[in-house]
Amino acid sequence: MQGTEKIIVGLDIGTTKITAVVGEMLEDEINIIGVGSHPSTGLRKGIVVNIESTVDSIKKAVEEAELMAGCDISSVYAGIAGNHIKGLNSHGLIAIKGREITAQDVERVIDAAKSVAIPADREIVHVIPQEFIVDDMESIQNPVGMTAIRLEANIHIVTGAVSSARNIVKCCNKADLEVCDIALESLASGEAVLTNEEKELGCVVADMGGGTTDLALFKDNNLKFIYTLTLGGHNLTNDISIGLRTPLPEAEKIKIEHGTCAQDNVKNGETIEVPGVGGRSPKKLSKKILSEILEPRVEEIFSLLKKELFSNGLENSFPAGFVLTGGSVILDGITELAESVFNVPVRIGEPNKIGGLKDIVKNPAYATGVGLVLLGSEASCKMNFQDVPTHGFAGLSNKIKLWFKNII
Repeated sequence: MQGTEKIIVGLDIGTTKITAVVGEMLEDEINIIGVGSHPSTGLRKGIVVNIESTVDSIKKAVEEAELMAGCDISSVYAGIAGNHIKGLNSHGLIAIKGREITAQDVERVIDAAKSVAIPADREIVHVIPQEFIVDDMESIQNPVGMTAIRLEANIHIVTGAVSSARNIVKCCNKADLEVCDIALESLASGEAVLTNEEKELGCVVADMGGGTTDLALFKDNNLKFIYTLTLGGHNLTNDISIGLRTPLPEAEKIKIEHGTCAQDNVKNGETIEVPGVGGRSPKKLSKKILSEILEPRVEEIFSLLKKELFSNGLENSFPAGFVLTGGSVILDGITELAESVFNVPVRIGEPNKIGGLKDIVKNPAYATGVGLVLLGSEASCKMNFQDVPTHGFAGLSNKIKLWFKNII
């Protein structure tokens, strides 16, 4: 290993598991050199509800990643998710008065666009410039040096609950880790699984985790829309547990080994063994019963996502289709069911743009962790993130200044 300055660690703090992914920065790619994962019991629907349990899980996931990577981990890029995350679009305008646009003008117009009323219990996680408008010329990505009368900016602001972000930082600090920055998990997942063509044309990523399903719409190479649905893999496991009358741990195993949400794919006579409750003997049931439990719930999740997209007028904004990722997309027939609901092409998204142990992380469950490594590498190279280890929301103006330096 050539130095810790080339090591980037992404920490995915999820509802059902905590994953640490270690990446080594090379000149032309990121090599994954270590992965650690441990069950998570201290979160509910993406929000920390038990500090000590979360700290313990973080320590164990990081220790496992350290052993595999052969290095000590002292800092991480942490993900944030949950239904407290909200996104809004904003517009800003300033006068240029016929001169050339400068770096300071871009900073001023972004400041104007982000000057919106935000409740005291919320803070800005990301400010993502969408486009600049120079007089009547739209879709300008870099207006510096252009002559104009006025300059406008459209930005997307992602906000989150202050307490939720601070609890994530606190858990990491208690695990002897510094937080280089906090990033939106659905943004990280999109970075890991989408192609450049999909992000340009318009594509939706649905990250189905244990406690939530995080949706993110990318178009014109920018994040356009986010939404969190508080339904996920844990709901599927709970449905199996109730429907088949089996303990939750056994229901989780059945979901992983036999889960299907396509009744037509189940062959006649196929059975599964269901462990009993309270020492009762196991029983054999038709696999069709399992599909009858899972298919309606998965269809409900997709229908609610569709309703949210359509109610925001985005029904024609994702011609490149849907990409499903996250640990809960392992179900047989899930892509076919999604296609029937959304009427667009659907595929399972696995991390790409990486080298090293890519066979290990080539799994939808590692999308967020790998995405955080990729975002962290951009931060290290281009300083897109602020470098404040104690508070994930601090230094927003510095973020904008550093972002601007990278586009000129």
